[in-house]
Amino acid sequence: MHMADALITPATAGVMFAASGIAAGYSIYKVRREHSPEKVPVMGVMGAFVFAAQMINFTIPGTGSSGHLCGGLLLSAVLGPWAGFLTMIGVLLVQCLFFADGGLLALGCNIWNMAFYGCFVGALLIWRNVMKKGASKGRITLASVLGCVVTLQMGAFSVCVETYLSGISALPFGAFLTAMLPIHLAIGLVEGLISAAVLCFIHEARPELLWGVGSGEQAPARLSFGKTLAILAVAAAATGGLLSLAASSLPDGLEWALERVAGTAELPAAGSAYEAAGKIQNATAVLPDYAIPGSESAAGTTVSGLAGALITAVILIGVALALHFFRRRKAGSVEAG
Repeated sequence: MHMADALITPATAGVMFAASGIAAGYSIYKVRREHSPEKVPVMGVMGAFVFAAQMINFTIPGTGSSGHLCGGLLLSAVLGPWAGFLTMIGVLLVQCLFFADGGLLALGCNIWNMAFYGCFVGALLIWRNVMKKGASKGRITLASVLGCVVTLQMGAFSVCVETYLSGISALPFGAFLTAMLPIHLAIGLVEGLISAAVLCFIHEARPELLWGVGSGEQAPARLSFGKTLAILAVAAAATGGLLSLAASSLPDGLEWALERVAGTAELPAAGSAYEAAGKIQNATAVLPDYAIPGSESAAGTTVSGLAGALITAVILIGVALALHFFRRRKAGSVEAG
């Protein structure tokens, strides 16, 4: 659901950057008040995993479309909504700057549509309430599927609102909405099941890693903290480096809807703001479209998957350390408020 710059006006982009920026600022404030330094490597590994998972487009049978994970609920079910949101920003920023996936002008929209709903609505309103009585495979599956379906519908609706407010005449609101919501319902169902599988593994391996779980009976950990992270890191590398080669070539849900309504997935855009954003992306995108420039080799996908996952992990861990996320409370200190 990565929006291109041509789908919005600079004014809409500015509003969405402001909204996403406010949410990010509050998230930084909340994460700096947490006292769980062990979450720093989890943030890096889970960010790398979601980056890699987003490279795998799965076919939606009978539609001619495909979809991929957003990952907001998955991240927040482990890290909490605030750290999950910041991790999603890291993923989207790496995709935008290093791989030209999603427009730079549209980055605020993409953060809102793909991260805000999954992390805050999905985690705070759905995941936490379902988990109040403790975690189980049934509750994890219910919360994952319900959370992904609801929040992906909200994200798809927001895309339609943003294009409408931008006056994109090629995308009439009603027709675009009618195309966007059903296809993203199907994508949300698949994302929910994938998220549930990952979270059920984490629950079996290290149940205390799940966020927002109530005081119900908790199963003993089957793997050490280090082994659990190592498995997730290997899964991220295998997903980005190997499984990504089997990704569907069909258009994703947004591209599919654009083609049905506008007749093309690439709308024209002209203006200084679009040109400036494009120049920045051209300068920073070392592997545009997840490929080696000038080559059609499948090695470009593998390199992109491995490099992107590693870059995401390094950036997230570096930012977490630099901004003192999850810092341990000093002995004898008392936190006000």
